[in-house]
Amino acid sequence: MLLHILATGKIGRSPEAELVERYLKRIAWPTRVTELPDRGGNAPPLPANSISVLLDERGSALTSVALAKQLEKWRDDGRREARFTIGGADGHSSAERRQADLLLSFGSATWPHLLARAMLAEQLFRATSILANHPYHREG
Repeated sequence: MLLHILATGKIGRSPEAELVERYLKRIAWPTRVTELPDRGGNAPPLPANSISVLLDERGSALTSVALAKQLEKWRDDGRREARFTIGGADGHSSAERRQADLLLSFGSATWPHLLARAMLAEQLFRATSILANHPYHREG
């Protein structure tokens, strides 16, 4: 299953970009990052049999283990892609939230988009590490 991060805004060459790249390189699953301009731009169509996850402060704050179990279920159900969308400065529209399969929150604080992208990349690495029984994640 492809882990696809769709993010509004360009990350450019920055410490955050290096951090995102570092985590994505460590993930054994296929990954992809698509950047959209701050204004306008269209997301590529979501392939059939895929999952849409929006990062949203109103969403569920999953533990790393719970996220791993969710990825495992989607993978085992034969989903082609799990798309994680990070919105722009104004977040996501009500329609986008209604259409998503999951609203995922990193807490009630507002995070800069570049940090949210790095945090997501780390959590995807952590979740796939949990599923691979890799010692990176320490419970408790």
